[in-house]
Amino acid sequence: MSAASPIDQIAERVERLLVRHEEVQRTNALLQEQVEVLTRERDALKSRLSAARARLDAVLEKLPLDEPSSSSSNDAHQA
Repeated sequence: MSAASPIDQIAERVERLLVRHEEVQRTNALLQEQVEVLTRERDALKSRLSAARARLDAVLEKLPLDEPSSSSSNDAHQA
């Protein structure tokens, strides 16, 4: 087996680097897709949270205010 020339060694190294670059590009594309999916999911959850908060605020507004004097007057009636 004869030793590869420096040019052949460089060409082989460049080929390996090109293959690795293609793999990294594919991995990056898959990760980008996952980021987009998660971004949409996050935005949907934020929207649901906002709607739930709005509903909760509406319910809280309908609740009667707790008057401290009413509890003391109840105590007086019980005694």
